[in-house]
Amino acid sequence: MKLADNYMTEREAFTMMGIEVPTFDQVDLVKTAKVTPTWVHFGGGNLFRGFHSEVAQELVAAGELPAGVIVAETYDDAVIQDVYRRFDNRHLNVTMKADGSLKRELIASVSGSYTFNRDHKADWQTMMNIFAKSSLQLATFSITEKGYNLRQPDGYFTNQVLADLATDPHTTVPGNNMVATAALLLHRFETSATPIAMVSTDNFSQNGDRLRETMQTIAKMWKTNGFVGADFMTWLNQDVTFPLSMIDRITPNPAASVAEALQAIGFADTELIRTPKGTNVAPFANTEEVHYLVIEDNFPNGRPDFTKAGVFLTDRATVNDADAMKVTTSLNPLHTALAIFGSLLNYDSIAEEMKNVDLLKLIQNIGYVEGLPVVTDPGIISPKQFIDEVINKRLPNPYIPDTPQRIATDTSQKLSIRFGETIKAYVADEHRDVNDLVFIPLTLAAWVRYLMAVDDNGQQMALSPDPLLATLLPKVAPLHLGYAGNLHDVVVDILQDEQIFGVDLYEVGLGVRVENDLAQLLSGEGAVACTLHNALAAYGRYDVAEGVVSYG
Repeated sequence: MKLADNYMTEREAFTMMGIEVPTFDQVDLVKTAKVTPTWVHFGGGNLFRGFHSEVAQELVAAGELPAGVIVAETYDDAVIQDVYRRFDNRHLNVTMKADGSLKRELIASVSGSYTFNRDHKADWQTMMNIFAKSSLQLATFSITEKGYNLRQPDGYFTNQVLADLATDPHTTVPGNNMVATAALLLHRFETSATPIAMVSTDNFSQNGDRLRETMQTIAKMWKTNGFVGADFMTWLNQDVTFPLSMIDRITPNPAASVAEALQAIGFADTELIRTPKGTNVAPFANTEEVHYLVIEDNFPNGRPDFTKAGVFLTDRATVNDADAMKVTTSLNPLHTALAIFGSLLNYDSIAEEMKNVDLLKLIQNIGYVEGLPVVTDPGIISPKQFIDEVINKRLPNPYIPDTPQRIATDTSQKLSIRFGETIKAYVADEHRDVNDLVFIPLTLAAWVRYLMAVDDNGQQMALSPDPLLATLLPKVAPLHLGYAGNLHDVVVDILQDEQIFGVDLYEVGLGVRVENDLAQLLSGEGAVACTLHNALAAYGRYDVAEGVVSYG
């Protein structure tokens, strides 16, 4: 069987292979989308394929989404050609359960796929036409946090953004994705002027506010340059909403083991594809069973009933609390700690890391002991139960082929939220002492040690991509195993950088502690494992067997 086979007429053949197929005909979605599109999604990568498309499929099946979802890929042209159009905009969603079983579902909820950049003029015009339609209710995004950037690390606009903002969007297609998105909104204003919800579902806090700020910044610059009037600004502020969201589902790169399992049942489309830009995709997406999506219910042009696909629709404060719970306490800090230490200790699997008692204790102490006491319970999801699920069910799942190296990508952009917010909470609470934090500072020290690109055995290792590497690597260049020089002078510029950590670590009283931890981590080969073990022996307040001994 192949993805392009007619699942409506060959339903039984798919079913005999253990593949669930849609109850609707994708042809109908395509026809409807051409006339009355409802939902556009920017970013056609593995998160969309493993999660959003499944939500859309459930909504279509429930009669809530007659037009399916239209994909606009913002980064990699090859993704559209090689894994969307090549397979009729279908893929298999493979859910990898902890017991080793695989749920296989053919996803056909995508009703169109386009490359979103100015080099593809036909696709650009199609997107303009779609955004002019009053039927379009929402656009969602999964483009990674850096996809929203207009500025360089120094705070100035990038050269591309400067060129785009200085050019009339009516006459030239912008080169930057965010400016191009604003151009779509401008076209919508000048045609139908119908309200729309622009929903960031990227994995960072206040994502909707970040998208709103980006769109408003672009519009203000256009107004200053005489390209738009005050009426566009008014419409953007009043009729375009930017709901907050919290999303959670691990969707790692397509795994060879899943491809082999599909081949074993006789499924033909299993090729692992690495595009020239380095994107790892396949005719299937593999993902975990557990998932959450919480969205602020603020859709000015109507919406499907997302609750019929398991999505939480709630108020803004609850979304913020749910996001803060996940990003600052219950998942993301644990992931980042495993990414840093796992890379240094030469692990290539998160599930394998979870077999290391010290690494398990590390994230238990970060989550239960240091983070949980200062996180707000969002009410719809229990923070402790969330951590329980992460540590006991999700991270140890050996069938989720996730790696510390993948998670370590862009770590400099994540530390301020994943650890900085907890540090701020301790500083702000008169009943708490920031010096009670042990394993968060140790993790920050381990990240600086990681920047040396030398593993715990003293061997060179590859660093994951990060936009600040060019700035940071020269600063840590003097460091080496056995370093006995003035450590403060080497790392002070890094540790006091509020853009990285969310705080000046010296001002809040943790700078010296991080320096001392780093000195131990630098003491020689094996020092990373030894330092972690000793810290757990001396300060660990969570016992693997007994549970929480004391916290709060």
